[in-house]
Amino acid sequence: MKKVIAIFFILLSVQSWAQILKPATWSIEVSNPAVQVGEEVDLIFNVKIDDDWYLYSTDFDPDLGPMVTEFEFIPHSSYAIVDSLAPIGAKKKYDELWEGEYTYFRHTAKFLLKVKILSENPEIKGSYAYQVCTDVDGKCIPFDDEFDFGKLIGPNAEKANAAASQEEKKVEKEKKSETEKTGVLNQRGVNDPYSLWAFMIAAFLAGIAAIFTPCVFPMIPMTVSFFTGKKKGLGVVYGLSIIIIYTLIGSLLAPFMGPETANELATNWIPNVIFFAVFVIFALSFLGLFEITLPSKFVNSMDQQADKGGLIGVFFMAFTLVLVSFSCTGPLVGTILVESAGGLILKPILGMFAFSMAFALPFTVFALFPSLMSNLPKSGGWLNSVKVVLGFLELAFAFKFLSIADQAYHWNLLDREIYLAIWIVIFTLMGFYLLGKIELPNDSKTEKTSVGGLILAIITFSFVVYLIPGMFGAPLKALSGYLPPQTTLDFDLTSSGNSSNAESTICEVPKYADFLHLPHGIQGYFDYDQALACAKEQNKPIFIDFTGHGCVNCREMEARVWSDPQVLQRLKENFVVVALYVDDKTELPESEWFKSEYDGKMKKSIGKQNADFQITRFNNNAQPYYVILDNDGKLIPPIKAYDLEIANFVAFLDEAKAEFEKR
Repeated sequence: MKKVIAIFFILLSVQSWAQILKPATWSIEVSNPAVQVGEEVDLIFNVKIDDDWYLYSTDFDPDLGPMVTEFEFIPHSSYAIVDSLAPIGAKKKYDELWEGEYTYFRHTAKFLLKVKILSENPEIKGSYAYQVCTDVDGKCIPFDDEFDFGKLIGPNAEKANAAASQEEKKVEKEKKSETEKTGVLNQRGVNDPYSLWAFMIAAFLAGIAAIFTPCVFPMIPMTVSFFTGKKKGLGVVYGLSIIIIYTLIGSLLAPFMGPETANELATNWIPNVIFFAVFVIFALSFLGLFEITLPSKFVNSMDQQADKGGLIGVFFMAFTLVLVSFSCTGPLVGTILVESAGGLILKPILGMFAFSMAFALPFTVFALFPSLMSNLPKSGGWLNSVKVVLGFLELAFAFKFLSIADQAYHWNLLDREIYLAIWIVIFTLMGFYLLGKIELPNDSKTEKTSVGGLILAIITFSFVVYLIPGMFGAPLKALSGYLPPQTTLDFDLTSSGNSSNAESTICEVPKYADFLHLPHGIQGYFDYDQALACAKEQNKPIFIDFTGHGCVNCREMEARVWSDPQVLQRLKENFVVVALYVDDKTELPESEWFKSEYDGKMKKSIGKQNADFQITRFNNNAQPYYVILDNDGKLIPPIKAYDLEIANFVAFLDEAKAEFEKR
């Protein structure tokens, strides 16, 4: 599932950001180096992919958006292709931004092609082009290379295979050396602290919410009275036991919630429909329709163990608390565990640790300082109100899972306006409940609305008012990770927001404008030389957008940052904008080809020339990547990478403009 906490990048200097990345290492082999003329043999492409990166496969619609891995074999009379090339073990995923399903690999990839050898010393040569992306900081990088299987077949096969093995070891050694030098760790999750911390904070808050439920809050004075007059250390052991029990639950489930499992859960309709049903059941339980309880025999057994006394008895007292309070904590714990199925294997462990830290806090503190108990509010009907509010939230959140399945399989059950209508109704009912206008089972009758309830009702109704414009096309950026795509709206008043009759701000008709486009009505270029000439004519700096058709985070930057009026105004008025697509396959006339100084290869297409320009000029090959130059082509630092913070991007543009005016 899509993350809701954005990953922010600070401004970086050229020296600190410049780096050439190559997260995928390719090697080739044949199934039988001693294959004879007239026999068939498998040609195998093996790929090692760095942690946190993924490689797009070959078997999805190339018009979807991401760059499909493509192979080109040079025809030769010495061999014949028997079957079409097949990716082995590719996974599927639905992407809301592309509005379609693509296939991809993580960690390793394999492609296989069966050919028939027609003569000795076959010439089996060609090239491949591919794209790798990372979900840590939003980079997407296209690559291409050549291959020669002929040297792996026949008398020289053993020597060639040994040389290839040595080269692979050399590449791995260089990567290890670079990691040690820069201090960059590749273990999944180490470079993504923001989302993990946000998840732990959410789990901690869930632990606090669990305290204020009718199953838990009344247990605090009962538990504290047990420790009164005894060694204070026992209260600490009690709190630590709660933490150990919940963390152990996370540890037991962690092996089933690693990255690969997460991807399956995030894309397959079956688990998402199951999660939807589970969340609805949790919600109905919180709303008072029924209670979720554990078998009484199991609970009684734990309670008997708690009577033994000593440290073991204290541990089982904590276990009994966990079991007895399950009807209130179960839905919250279940929510955390479902949400933890979205990344590194430590996530469920850390989630349960954070939850239990908050949950154990009052029991430990009041056991150590019993006098503080006098400051606690008395138990009452407000505890059930907390439980009901959690039920409304669970019900609203449940529809996110159904939405994922709906989009992936095109059921068209939850278009954006239907999804928003459901949320508007749920939160409106929640607001009326907080005002005491709706009464549910287990509620205590109240004649007056509390001040706290009134404040929460104001917040809830304000949220409802925020949602309503989304029914007519408002982007609702704060909820972009939880709503169906805006393109599913039947009635969008914002669809005609960019006027095609705007006054032209460019010097001449842009090259390639018949098939390349800039978003939000921005007028600009797709060729650097043309943009530079216009910048000289208009005396403006050049804003270079290194982008790609298959760059998901490029589209996200355009949708969430470039669309902001502050950013859009600056791009349109203060800069000559040029978008350089590094993955465009349009082949240029032979007169425009050139040989790269970087890798010595002939660059024939728009994409390869733009990628080479980014590497040789700025020593970087990742997208999205933004550079501002003066109209003499000289760099105006700093350089900007993937950053969803609008204020940072505005500051980046303003700083560059001010520097340009000084020159």
